[in-house]
Amino acid sequence: MDKLFHVIKPLASFVCFIAPSFPIHAQVQVCNAYPQQSINRLVPAGNYSGITHIKDDTYAVVSDKSESDGFFIFDIVYDSLQHKVNITNKGFYGDSSLSKGDCEGITYCKTTNTLWISKEATNTIVEYDLKGNLTGRCLSPFAHSNIRSNYGLEALAYCPATNLMWTTTESTLPTDGQAATSANKVSNYLRLQAFDMASLKPYKQYAYRMDAPVAHKKSRFYAMGVSEIATMADGRLLILEREFFVPEKYFGAFVNCKIYEVNPDKGKSINSQTPIGADSPFLKKRLVYQVKTKLNLLKQDLANYEGMCITPLHNNKYLLYLIADSQNRYKGILKDWMKVIELK
Repeated sequence: MDKLFHVIKPLASFVCFIAPSFPIHAQVQVCNAYPQQSINRLVPAGNYSGITHIKDDTYAVVSDKSESDGFFIFDIVYDSLQHKVNITNKGFYGDSSLSKGDCEGITYCKTTNTLWISKEATNTIVEYDLKGNLTGRCLSPFAHSNIRSNYGLEALAYCPATNLMWTTTESTLPTDGQAATSANKVSNYLRLQAFDMASLKPYKQYAYRMDAPVAHKKSRFYAMGVSEIATMADGRLLILEREFFVPEKYFGAFVNCKIYEVNPDKGKSINSQTPIGADSPFLKKRLVYQVKTKLNLLKQDLANYEGMCITPLHNNKYLLYLIADSQNRYKGILKDWMKVIELK
């Protein structure tokens, strides 16, 4: 997400999420949430904005300012004694003729053995093979002219059990009302869009209401929106709400991240042509986890988590990886962060 860091001195981080086999309809519970870990020594400085599991210890990661559009392949191994990850960078795969796509989200489709990437610059979702070549297949969820600048497609997730791809815009579409700011206390109204991946056609759309902002005063920079979606085995979704506030003098900046569980099967779909309003049938949501990072004189752990993914079963638990966008470790102050959360 480009707009975040052009004005700031210290900030950053990124997040990721995928969908393994939780017991059907059992509520997701957090067992342990471990302190976030700097991965500066393990990966190139980046703007990591999305992550997905492929197989074993292999993950694909996107950086929204990579020189070419494409993805990194990381081997990520979890140390269960120290509750930290070890990462080996296996290289970048992409098309050198394509750049500035603002690659934000990424998800793996096992049935086709391909990766899909959401590009905020064009607000499209495009398919790549594992060598970084475009396949020519593409999804366009919303009319580009009806998306606020820099508040377009970020979140992206695929559910093998339902064969549905899920995405949404980061903030409210202009036709659905105001976007949240640091001063207006408005809740964003979003459209969760599912695609049938057998036909590559839109399937159903659901209304989602974000929490009201915590910030309540003028800011130097502010971003409030959904930065990631993850899918569980039975079709439920995990939604990452991210609020990023930077005051006029920088210190006092914070990133507030909340992860909610929603079940589209228990909700009512909406008409894509009808504006969302206060009386729309918003999906019910349940808070799973919240984390707030800060930048002040005593604490400099600010982490803008944009990527999120669930790992395969590990010691009878699932691991939720969050990864943050550091804007290439801006000015040597920001760090690339990951956070590990145990789920059951």
